[in-house]
Amino acid sequence: MLPLPWPFDRDYMQYALLAGLVVGACAPLVGGFLVQRRMSLLGDGIGHVAFAGVAAGLLLNIWPVWTALAAAVIAALGIEWLRARGQTSGDLALALFFYGGIAAGAVIASRASAVGKPANVLPFLFGSILTVTPGDAIAVCVIGVAIVATVLIAGRAMLAVVMDEESARVAGLPVDALSAALAVLTAVTVVAAMRVVGLLLVAALLVLPIATARLLAKSFRGTLIFGSAVGVIAVVLGLAAARVWGLAPGGSIVLVAVLAFAVVSAVRPMRSAPPSAHDH
Repeated sequence: MLPLPWPFDRDYMQYALLAGLVVGACAPLVGGFLVQRRMSLLGDGIGHVAFAGVAAGLLLNIWPVWTALAAAVIAALGIEWLRARGQTSGDLALALFFYGGIAAGAVIASRASAVGKPANVLPFLFGSILTVTPGDAIAVCVIGVAIVATVLIAGRAMLAVVMDEESARVAGLPVDALSAALAVLTAVTVVAAMRVVGLLLVAALLVLPIATARLLAKSFRGTLIFGSAVGVIAVVLGLAAARVWGLAPGGSIVLVAVLAFAVVSAVRPMRSAPPSAHDH
């Protein structure tokens, strides 16, 4: 690996840094659309269902990332289907998957332990970024490229949908397809961030950098750029703090993001008007 200065001098720290930087930069790109749609907790709900997928993978002797991804995508599309068809409100749809996912995960994990398959779910719940392998880092980078490409290609249309679905539909945009794409993008981001901060904290990287960015940016594009910058800074400082003081890396990264919001909000008032679709 590259000859980086301490505390990133070890190979495992460099792999962790690479994966963390990709997730820290890309998660806010997706989170910006969720916050604009007032679905900030979507990542949290999907993360809890992904926990059930992890437990199922451990029970079935399948790589948990694949089962977590499958569960997350199904949950994301299910939440979007319920919300779009008015079967229930967005918050209630999230609650159904939120509690159902965590309950199913607990039951499946206990079943795995009962049949002699130890289910160590803590690394998935709280992150295990310091154990990222070269293969994991490459996989995260591929996901990051896919996220950036999707936002660049469909970002303007997705923003129009999250701002006003009816106007977007009248304008001829494929609202259902774009909403489904955003849901799937969120699921993929959640699974990618699982190794960095864990499923219980994954929503933090989607939302907190964007919350900070909204205090600084004058447009939606600026919000995404500032959000990615905050995410990257949180990863670098959080990993450094974890190495220096022996802290939990995932929690340290999130706490830096919380601190960034606290510092910026103390010196900069919240903007009252949300960015318009024309600002993207």
